Amino acid sequence: MAPLFKWWGKENNNHHHNGTPVVVKMSMLELEGSSDEDFNSSLRDNNKRRGKNAKQLTWVLLLKAHKAAGCLASIAPALFTLVSSVKQRVSSGKTDVDVVVGGNGSERETENLTVKTRLYHCIKMFLLLSVLLFCFEVIAYFNKSWHFGSTSLNFEVKGFFDWVYSKWVLIRGEYLAPPLQFLANVCVLLFIVQSLDRLVLCLGCFWIRFKKIKPVFKLDNDVDLENGEKGFFPMVLVQIPMCNEREVFQQSIGAVCNLDWPKSKILIQVLDDSDDPTTSSLINEEVQKWQQEGANIVYRHRAIREGYKAGNLKSAMNCSYVKDYEFVAIFDADFQPTPDFLKRTVPHFKNNEELGLVQARWSFVNKDENLLTRLQNINLAFHFEVEQQVNGTFINFFGFNGTAGVWRIKALEDAGGWLERTTVEDMDIAVRAHLHGWKFIFLNDVECQCELPESYEAYRKQQHRWHSGPMQLFRLCLPDIIRSKISIWKKFNLIFLFFLLRKLILPFYSFTLFCIILPMTMFVPEAELPAWVVCYIPATMSFLNILPAPKSFPFIVPYLLFENTMSVTKFNAMISGLFQLGSAYEWVVTKKSGRSSEGDLVSLIDKGPKHHQRGVSVPDLEELKEEIQLQKEKNEAASKKKKRHNRIYMKELSLAFLLLTASARSLLSAQGIHFYFLLFQGISFLLVGLDLIGEQVD
Repeated sequence: MAPLFKWWGKENNNHHHNGTPVVVKMSMLELEGSSDEDFNSSLRDNNKRRGKNAKQLTWVLLLKAHKAAGCLASIAPALFTLVSSVKQRVSSGKTDVDVVVGGNGSERETENLTVKTRLYHCIKMFLLLSVLLFCFEVIAYFNKSWHFGSTSLNFEVKGFFDWVYSKWVLIRGEYLAPPLQFLANVCVLLFIVQSLDRLVLCLGCFWIRFKKIKPVFKLDNDVDLENGEKGFFPMVLVQIPMCNEREVFQQSIGAVCNLDWPKSKILIQVLDDSDDPTTSSLINEEVQKWQQEGANIVYRHRAIREGYKAGNLKSAMNCSYVKDYEFVAIFDADFQPTPDFLKRTVPHFKNNEELGLVQARWSFVNKDENLLTRLQNINLAFHFEVEQQVNGTFINFFGFNGTAGVWRIKALEDAGGWLERTTVEDMDIAVRAHLHGWKFIFLNDVECQCELPESYEAYRKQQHRWHSGPMQLFRLCLPDIIRSKISIWKKFNLIFLFFLLRKLILPFYSFTLFCIILPMTMFVPEAELPAWVVCYIPATMSFLNILPAPKSFPFIVPYLLFENTMSVTKFNAMISGLFQLGSAYEWVVTKKSGRSSEGDLVSLIDKGPKHHQRGVSVPDLEELKEEIQLQKEKNEAASKKKKRHNRIYMKELSLAFLLLTASARSLLSAQGIHFYFLLFQGISFLLVGLDLIGEQVD
């Protein structure tokens, strides 16, 4: 309380100096002792202060008005730009047919069109039905003032319409409302269960912070990490898998080559799966440059890209020299570890033979690039701060993130090595290692910089892979989980919490409840969704999700709407993976932009290993900056040859019109919360459907 009183006294002093009137309690003796002249002078002083305060208030109001006028003046240009973008988007006619541009510029479809359009046709059916029902309800609402001409014809048509409407009310009340209400109740129940799971995770995170729980080294007393003779420096293999990622390879290779680790104890493998000869040549030249600088680095290229990333890693682990190494660190092509990354992760394996994986947290160089990257940052901050940290602390298991982690090679071999059976090879190897008894550690205070997808097209494809792969894996590993020797609690955690609740139920109820059932209840009012389901619980969950990224609080409403908007992509991916449809096995490399700040380059050099300590020479900062700038210019020139477009996404656009139609129908029944939710959710789908979120291509 002492700091509070100190602050309060300080505030009172400040207010006194600024002329704010202060109420002072005075005794009668003090009043009697004061003269009339003193009293009048004090009144004059108070009046002057009040006049000064009035002038200050006027200036503040004028400044606020000027700022508001500036905001209003900027609305018109913003609306004009928005309308121009929409017009250009519609006139271009580019829709969401998934096309992958290969390294040689060739294009190919990634999905079977029959499979791809099933969900789209279902959404169109619901849209058409909602429009027809809306027209029907409008006619019924204004029936008393409807005129068709002669009086007799009006009575006949009106009588027929009344008969049809009464039959419709009977049908929807007897046959449509019960199954719709049942499905709504099931989704609400799933929603409550998932919300409780989210709440428990948040409470676990609060407990970790309150108790200041964090993994610590189990080193011997005589071990010194800074001493090459007495330090813990086992043999570490570092792998950088990449494929046609010419925008980022130079930064990642440079960061990995500056890892502070004895030269004789580390080997870097650049695993190139690029099918573009120019990109492969550039990567090979970069590796040769670092070899000349003294780095222990090798270049491997696969001509046949079988098994995607899993096949690439599996092929690299089959090299004969791998048997000499005890640990393997993996970094994707856009990741830039700090020089002390290995010193902060590898020592956790010391005197901990059951430990199989140490996972670091991701941080993002472009999290403030646009609205899409800000919303992604909220999601991933919650994933690492809450989900990964809580599961790692209390269960010693979580899904490997595929990069920025260090594996014990013995754990990989014990689990069966990398398998190409799914598109989530990282989750696959983590589950199999967990079934064999290996434990995992998550380090929330060790970060590794990377990039977020800046365009909605790239983010959509990434999310499709991330949500179809777990369902593939669940079908494949369910028998192994049941037969494994782990405890019943760990089996329950894997089957119900890890797979069913967080990977299957979440996208199912998000799409079904808020995108289909809610708008349908506007046309079948006998089935109801309470306001706490539509507004209060989603708002509370969004608040909890945004806590790990407190600077993102202004985006809490866009985050809630965008998460529901992404449910259509996640639901489609979940169904594809669960039923092994055409797009479930497709791997699309996420588009990178290669963003790097000068501050990152300075830290890369300043924190890099010293020449006399590790025997590794490091290029000069200016030279490195010039090379990266030259590489960026080459990448921009190459990207101009490949046409890029903002596209129209038909599923999202159809859902936008469905939700907007339902919001108009909710006005007839005066449902306030439902109307506002459907209106803003429909606008969110409209913006995403027109690809107005994320990177805009001129």
